[in-house]
Amino acid sequence: MAEPAALYAVRDRLAIVTFNRPDRLNAFNAEMETGLREAMAQAARDPSVRVIVLTGAGRGFCAGADMERLSGAAGSRGATIPREAPPPLDLGGPVHADFRHRYSYLPAIPKPVIAAVNGPVAGLGFVFACYCDLRFAGSEAIFTTAFSRRGLIAEYGLAWLLPRLVGPGNAADLLFSARRVGAEEAERIGLVSRVFPQAEFLPRVVDYAGELAAAVSPRSMRVMKRQLWEGLLSGLGASVELANEEMRASFLSEDFKEGVAHFIEKRPARFTGR
Repeated sequence: MAEPAALYAVRDRLAIVTFNRPDRLNAFNAEMETGLREAMAQAARDPSVRVIVLTGAGRGFCAGADMERLSGAAGSRGATIPREAPPPLDLGGPVHADFRHRYSYLPAIPKPVIAAVNGPVAGLGFVFACYCDLRFAGSEAIFTTAFSRRGLIAEYGLAWLLPRLVGPGNAADLLFSARRVGAEEAERIGLVSRVFPQAEFLPRVVDYAGELAAAVSPRSMRVMKRQLWEGLLSGLGASVELANEEMRASFLSEDFKEGVAHFIEKRPARFTGR
């Protein structure tokens, strides 16, 4: 029996989701799309999970859409774009309209999603990495948008998202040229937050994610994620109003009480997310 195209494991309040086609550099296909959505929905609903790490099996993160799938679509109008997007993930609450599209659902997940880019990432894999809340790279990671070298365009909202990560000029460079960018340059332009030595890469990412899971309020992270993503879609005034509303709610939360108590009592926090 073949292994799933996306693996899911939970340990120490972390969900590790892994693209799992290492023989194809984790090229994205229909089975991986289904597996990834199911894993992310499961992690979102599991109260024991506080942080999600997305990575790739083997030496790559995700090489983009499977080229066999693309070659079959050549000359067929709209073949790679389904007429109807998959239904929004069931996250137990309302989902912003902008996060209901085919691949834009990661911002709607109410927990931090960290892209652990362990190797080459291209095309659709690049899109997924950008939709994560944080991106960490191994020192041997290579990034490329790839689209212009396949006769394609900035897919699935990347033309909106990438300039907000790296600035309009860098976004144009990465999209127009589709050149290969190493981990150090990716960190310099703001595409990734941090680069770790390849030999210790995933343990370092897991250590960071574990610190979030153990030491900070899940409720705070949930609200902050909403503030960050919805703030990209609104003006300053709306952001201030949302902050005022959420600040009042936070003062009534169990996590605020615990945040004060553990500081005064000089002990580890025992946050519940409520």
